[in-house]
Amino acid sequence: MAGVMDSVNQRTQLVGQNRLELLLFRLDGEQLYGINVFKVREVLQCPKLTLMPKSNPVVCGVANIRGATIPILDLAMATGSGGLKDQSSPFVIITEYNTKTQGFLVRSVERIVNMNWEEIHPPPKGTGRDHYLTAVTRVDNQLVEIIDVEKILAEVAPTSESISAGVVDLETQHKAVSLRVLTVDDSSVARKQVTRCLQTVGVEVVALNDGRQALDYLRKLVDEGKKPEEEFLMMISDIEMPEMDGYTLTAEIRNDPRMQKLHIILHTSLSGVFNQAMVKKVGADDFLAKFRPDDLASRVVDRIKAADHS
Repeated sequence: MAGVMDSVNQRTQLVGQNRLELLLFRLDGEQLYGINVFKVREVLQCPKLTLMPKSNPVVCGVANIRGATIPILDLAMATGSGGLKDQSSPFVIITEYNTKTQGFLVRSVERIVNMNWEEIHPPPKGTGRDHYLTAVTRVDNQLVEIIDVEKILAEVAPTSESISAGVVDLETQHKAVSLRVLTVDDSSVARKQVTRCLQTVGVEVVALNDGRQALDYLRKLVDEGKKPEEEFLMMISDIEMPEMDGYTLTAEIRNDPRMQKLHIILHTSLSGVFNQAMVKKVGADDFLAKFRPDDLASRVVDRIKAADHS
């Protein structure tokens, strides 16, 4: 299985071209699931696990991997299907989300496929509100479900959503009331987290689900004679999204003279220096790792103060 991940570090050229690579895997049954290769650090046969008393039932134990103690989550149980039944020789996918490392227990790992984000679609509307999907696609005419890992992690290990005292002062909150921020994220959990944080600062939030929807929305604004930089204090966009990723969305905005002055922050659970290089390449103003309420609020406060002096 090691060979599957050998060339992950050489895959960065895909980003910015609205492309991604999915690592395909299965839980119980024949349903295929996918995870973005950029979230994956390695894939290995499940090592010996140490049980953790009083941990969340989804956490089946911790493993010592390359000197680090990493929690291992049963992905089947986390998505509500009662836990992985066939544990004869399971694999663990070691991932990094929001600067935290964890492993996901799966029955088998298949292969990596190269795709265009336009082939990745939001879940069907009839899926309901409690599903764990962030997107779906098809590979070799077979449905692939992409799991909303941010929702799972928020349920297993909730992070604080409160802003520390002193980050936002009363004068800034007073000014914020007349301002709007555009947010773009395909994860319902991430949208709610960002929205609650920004509402605490005091701004009005317009929340959209993916890059394509955001670009269409902004184009409609400029067609009506409006200027996005006057309508919105800033846009805060996820990078990984169905239909159109955040890098491509940013590049499209920067290439259109009618909207290129919009202040853009890319807000992502993807980690690493590489992302900061891509932020500069596509012309975003800033990059922020999810989800740090104080950092997010501080960026908005800084923009409010900058707009006040412009």
